Amino acid sequence: MTMAGRQKSPNLIQTVADLDFPGGPIPLDSPFYIERSGAEALVCAEISKPGGLVRIKAPRKMGKSSLMLRIIDAAVDRGYRTVTLDFQQADTAVFASLHNFLRWLCVNVARQLKLEPNIDEFWDEDMGSKVSCTIYFENYLLEQIDSPIVLVINEINRVFERTNIAQDFLSVIRFWYEQSRASKTWEKLRIVVIHSTENYIALNVNQSPFNVGMPIKLSEFTVEQVQDLACRYGLNWSDRDPIEQLMNMVGGHPYLVHLALYHLAILQQNRLSVDRDEPGEELGRAELAELLTAAPTHSGIYSDYLQNQSIAIQQHPELASAFQQVVDAKKSIHLEPLMAYQLESMGLVKLEGNNCSLSCELYRLYFQGQNLCQDKLSVVRFEELQQENQRLQALVNVDELTQIGNRRHFDSCLRTEWEHMAREGSPISLILCDLDYFKIYNDTYGHQAGDDCLRSVAQTIRRSLQRPADVAARYGGEEFAVILPETDASAAVVVAEEIRAKVKALNIVFNPQSLDGLPNSVVTISLGIASVVPSEENDAVTLLLAADEALYDSKRQGRDRLTMSTLLNFRLAAVN
Repeated sequence: MTMAGRQKSPNLIQTVADLDFPGGPIPLDSPFYIERSGAEALVCAEISKPGGLVRIKAPRKMGKSSLMLRIIDAAVDRGYRTVTLDFQQADTAVFASLHNFLRWLCVNVARQLKLEPNIDEFWDEDMGSKVSCTIYFENYLLEQIDSPIVLVINEINRVFERTNIAQDFLSVIRFWYEQSRASKTWEKLRIVVIHSTENYIALNVNQSPFNVGMPIKLSEFTVEQVQDLACRYGLNWSDRDPIEQLMNMVGGHPYLVHLALYHLAILQQNRLSVDRDEPGEELGRAELAELLTAAPTHSGIYSDYLQNQSIAIQQHPELASAFQQVVDAKKSIHLEPLMAYQLESMGLVKLEGNNCSLSCELYRLYFQGQNLCQDKLSVVRFEELQQENQRLQALVNVDELTQIGNRRHFDSCLRTEWEHMAREGSPISLILCDLDYFKIYNDTYGHQAGDDCLRSVAQTIRRSLQRPADVAARYGGEEFAVILPETDASAAVVVAEEIRAKVKALNIVFNPQSLDGLPNSVVTISLGIASVVPSEENDAVTLLLAADEALYDSKRQGRDRLTMSTLLNFRLAAVN
């Protein structure tokens, strides 16, 4: 299993259009990808083994995402099925609880494997989310797929920071890895875990928070690799002097090297377009000298990168103070081990035995004119304000009584999903729900019982939704609303019927004397459904009105039922 095949042979750059700006993962067919001293071969060998697990860790912009693309490509070439989970793309609500998170994970994996989620068939609230998730993988996903499955988990560091789910989720991954040693079924699962190490700052630990499987730590480029890359950018320096000058400034940091060579290649191509002659080597050296002179300043090409590093370190005053000592020192110094470890995790220092020194001269030149500790009180206050804003944002969007979305959240989500589905040309469905005779229930049993009833129903509706994009909200009073993006009428009817049946199954006793003919009754719910593919001929208000009309029909026809609107694209008969 190799990673060869799609990358172009290194060629001289002919035009500016041939250049890739080094701002993200390097495409598979790019000539600018440099193999990482055997890391690719080690990863491929490990995921070829039954139950293999690889941990790839490095600071940001060290090439993890570019390597990830090639791992996936190599797995596909071998005939493996691949699933990629990127926690950067997960909504904040996904991390609210272990229950939400593991269901989100299971649904994502199923969808990427082209399987219906069927998650409720395997989920048992009494057994807990961890066991349910494991049963789902073992008895459903792994049973359905014959070939090995490579599960790539990108930016798992987002989970490390969530104390409410991190320990439990990582223990699940460890358990799966251990199961592969004894189970043929689990042998099919190969796992690649990728994470940025900057998060170690906040963890207050001096070891990796996840330490099973084969560790792969991405290293910096060597002199030979930088020289090779310079040739690929069309910079044919006859000796190593320019390469050494560049590396004296930025070390072998892949992103910093790429960015410098990219700008030098741009300058060379611009000069070619004017002079129509090959630029002389001395001219290339002069441009390099000018670039390196400006590099540690606010006008240099690394300005944004350096400012982000500065902001990150100033958010931790003790760490900023330790780093200031390294910047001011003329040689390597000894730091408290945790401080040294955390600074290394950011890529700012290199460890030399018990001492540490700056990773490159760029950091010394940029940070030596700053007092990283002078604004530590304002930095702490800024962090507190950010946290308070996050709490306020949650309060703004969550209904206090039922702990699901409120009307404001519903309106925002409906507008956003409508626009999204309009761009995609995909259907969107809306379910409006109303508790039957709730005013009479409230008058009969009291407001406390009424509140308890609303909470139970709201959480039942939430648990009936299988996909992270689905939204449940309290629409007002005893009314609830459900937004189902990428869902047609027939699928929406299935969800609505599940809600109706589960609410009735709560067996909330309701035996009102004022309603003849309903002895020993329970609380029920009526639902109206509308589905449409957004177009210029309709809008979200039309969808809302159609669902409301369908809800009214359910009430009029006897309650405890659902009705599908016939006003829009999708038309189904009323469902009793």
